[in-house]
Amino acid sequence: WGELSGSPFFVINSIMKTLNLETTAPFQGLAELVAYEEGLFELEGLDINWVDRDPTENNVEIIKPIAINITDPSEVDPHSSHGKLFEQGKADMYNACEWGNYCRVQDSEVESGRQIGRRSIVSFAGLVVRPESKVYTPQQLAGKLVGVPFYFGTHYLALHMLEGFLKRDQINVCSAPNGSRHRYDAMMSGTVEATTLTEPYLTLAEKNGCRVVASAFYHGTEVASDKVDTETYAKFNRAVCEAVQRINTDKKKYLQYFIDYHKEKDPEIGTLSVSDLKESRIVVVEPAPIPEDELERTANWIQSWGMLSSTENHNDLVNRII
Repeated sequence: WGELSGSPFFVINSIMKTLNLETTAPFQGLAELVAYEEGLFELEGLDINWVDRDPTENNVEIIKPIAINITDPSEVDPHSSHGKLFEQGKADMYNACEWGNYCRVQDSEVESGRQIGRRSIVSFAGLVVRPESKVYTPQQLAGKLVGVPFYFGTHYLALHMLEGFLKRDQINVCSAPNGSRHRYDAMMSGTVEATTLTEPYLTLAEKNGCRVVASAFYHGTEVASDKVDTETYAKFNRAVCEAVQRINTDKKKYLQYFIDYHKEKDPEIGTLSVSDLKESRIVVVEPAPIPEDELERTANWIQSWGMLSSTENHNDLVNRII
């Protein structure tokens, strides 16, 4: 036994098990990053190997163009980023938004790939317009072009938020890249009227005079192959739970992750300080299974938008190994 921040830890096996994870940004994987940086996975006997799903050139992200002519998710590969390396057998597990992961699992070539539980962070995002936009409320986005990353959390979040104010045939979305930087630039240039942003780009947008016309939190899940057994996932979650406790004890300390993760590739993020970020937007909880009633409602809602058409039973998309 050992002591870390008052919490007992026991390394079950002296032999480390390697777990290959797709890279994750703080807005969707803060607790996992903290657990890695502070040695919590190692204490559980896990050797985490991060595999990068987003290549760069000279440490600069490759520019991803917006596609205003693509308005149907069926024209886009759900594994274009999240799950890409998992499909290639280079990753054992990845996390992404819960909505998108239903679709990824449905279309997966990995026979054992299933959602195994919700991740710890409850992500926050906003629907944003540039300073000179004439849009001040979600209702005013009727028929106006909104850039969203199809199959990513803020795609589905935008639909949820907008359909609270508009009829579905008034919602006009197009395919925008994953990675808030690319969508932010498209919105600021006027290519789209509005877009969805996560932290720290939501804070950057506000600092530069943009308006958030709607915002909300959303869940994500872990997708794993059969290489992640019950014992391995339990170890993973114990480390994450300790990280959750540390973050909730001192959120301000961990806000720096949101700046440090991006600033090398995006110097403008380096102009932000921790005081610019809002602690209330960072919510982490202990990982848990997807509640059955929420699973059913979520799957039915996704199907109502014309997705998950190949799934007869939504329970086939999950594996309750905990």
